[in-house]
Amino acid sequence: MKRITFIVSCMLLFSAALNAQSWRQYEMEAVGEAYRNADCVVLLDSTSVTVEPTGQGSFAVCKAFKVQTPAGAVANRVIKYDYDPLTAFAEFRYVTIYRADGTVDHLDVASALDYVAPARAIYWGARQIMIEVGALEPGDIVDYEIAKKGFTYALLASGGEGGGPAAASGGDDDSRFIPPMRGQFYDIVPFWCSDPTVRKVYRVSFPMDKEAQFQFYQGECTSSMRYEDGRKVYKFAVDDVMPFKREPNMVDLFDAAPKLMMSTTPEWKDKSLWFNKVNEDYGSFEAYAPAQKKVDELIRGKETEMEKIAVLTHWVADNIRYSGITMGKGEGYTLHNTKMNFTDRCGVCKDIAGTLISFLRMAGFEAYPAMTMAGSRVESIPADHFNHCVAVVKLSDGTYMPLDPTWVPFTRELWSSAEQQQNYLPGIPEGSDLCLTPLSAPENHYFRIKADNSIDENGTLKGTLTVTAEGQSDRGIRSIFTTGFQSEWRNNMERQLLNVSPKARLISVDYGKNPKDYQAAPISITFRYEIPGYAVKGDGVMLFRPMAMNNVYNNVRSYLRINTSVEERQYGFKDGCSRLVEIDETVRIPDGYTMVTSPKSDDMHGSGADFSGSLSQDGGEVVLHNTLTLKKRVYEPADWDSFRNAVNAHKAYGEYVVIKK
Repeated sequence: MKRITFIVSCMLLFSAALNAQSWRQYEMEAVGEAYRNADCVVLLDSTSVTVEPTGQGSFAVCKAFKVQTPAGAVANRVIKYDYDPLTAFAEFRYVTIYRADGTVDHLDVASALDYVAPARAIYWGARQIMIEVGALEPGDIVDYEIAKKGFTYALLASGGEGGGPAAASGGDDDSRFIPPMRGQFYDIVPFWCSDPTVRKVYRVSFPMDKEAQFQFYQGECTSSMRYEDGRKVYKFAVDDVMPFKREPNMVDLFDAAPKLMMSTTPEWKDKSLWFNKVNEDYGSFEAYAPAQKKVDELIRGKETEMEKIAVLTHWVADNIRYSGITMGKGEGYTLHNTKMNFTDRCGVCKDIAGTLISFLRMAGFEAYPAMTMAGSRVESIPADHFNHCVAVVKLSDGTYMPLDPTWVPFTRELWSSAEQQQNYLPGIPEGSDLCLTPLSAPENHYFRIKADNSIDENGTLKGTLTVTAEGQSDRGIRSIFTTGFQSEWRNNMERQLLNVSPKARLISVDYGKNPKDYQAAPISITFRYEIPGYAVKGDGVMLFRPMAMNNVYNNVRSYLRINTSVEERQYGFKDGCSRLVEIDETVRIPDGYTMVTSPKSDDMHGSGADFSGSLSQDGGEVVLHNTLTLKKRVYEPADWDSFRNAVNAHKAYGEYVVIKK
């Protein structure tokens, strides 16, 4: 592929906009054969940041792309950019179209729209700016710049004032653009793309006395630090960035694709200390009399610390609804106070965690907030890669235990194991380094089916099937009882059988203990059913699938949604949770019939999964045993062979069994 010339590359780095002749020269020299079949090619994706002593950043986001097909023209007829008015302000500086016929259109950026961004569950006033480029033709080049000031974050907005008309219009008060940890700057820069990109550049300029640390992960870039005009200037660039090739069920792109992490904060302990202080100073967890009354009521009669922690966690999880609205000050790293949370009984993760922290303190515990990243890894560079708030409580042995009431409504766990192997940062008085939640043993999330069936001469299957589960498996089964209408319980049970066969008839169902009382015991449900024509009949031959392997509670078996036809993996992959699956089924077959399917037995072990299984005939019965142990939630590529082989072997026991008279 041809390289860009030195003169043109200099223009790209230091000029805000190029003229039509320069863009055409650049496009001719830079866009080689590898780009010819793309709908759109990004010629330049450049971000330049000037950091003030306060940590506030002024961003120039420049992008130029060439449309090559009608599909690319349609996909790029509108340009959008997201920002949060509580912490940033953004506007189009210019938009220019260099037409394939040689004409040039300068769009009126005053026509750009600034409007409330679409939202669901969290209504914090996030906004978008948008400008309509209009009809494009193959060969057109669009060049634009967006000016932004402020800061970005992953967890929440800053604790400053904002969100009113002044925020939407830019305003005169720049204090809201200063990061909550004043004087500190960080950025998380994805270096992957969705369209082929000729050149991607990130440039950041610091005052001479400000130190910064950085690391480029999962790839390579050209980097430099130079002194320019009395400032430190860092530059990072990558050429020929092709769209990232995803793998099914792979880890988050931040854990696999190239990215830059940069921060002026020396270590995570500094952020931990700051996070603790900002909430203590605000009074986020001060006692509130009506809440104290509820706490006293909940812990009455509870003897051990774990009994008290459990009852408080479950009450908060089950009674604080997830719904967030903008409330101005305190809408960020500063958690809302006890009175607001207990009165409103709704909020986002930080409000739910904050309520639990207040409850725990009113019960005599030491408890503090913690930040975490649900979905991807947090690196050692303290760049605030967080999107979720949880709690930690100090136990009598001096250790801190993480709690997440947001993720455990009507769940038997106190910390959701769907979050195992997840980084978190507690905001504790002594400060903390980055922590990692441990693996949860597969047996903590067992899913068991025990089926006792019989098939008659007509192929009708009759029998019982008992499902028991714990942990995350329990949650997957129990949710219809804890969040649905009781009038629909039987219909939901019948639906499980109809997944097996449209002819299935549910005769009875035994829920055991009240399934709504999730704290009483692990879930246990017994079905009694009849399925006419379940076995396929031939001339002295029948075929049937083991009932327990035939679409029963597949919603709990998240591993079935992982594509195990993929032979090799370059990146890590994820399942819903570690899990132990145990299936035992006995099928009595008609007199005179013999299983002609070859008996089989498997036993395999590996870093990602174990499996053991058997299928055989014992007298007049076909007997199946199956144990699948899935050891993690987040797997390394090296785990793939053992995981894939174990799951495929497990699924093979769901194939048809042939019996012959």
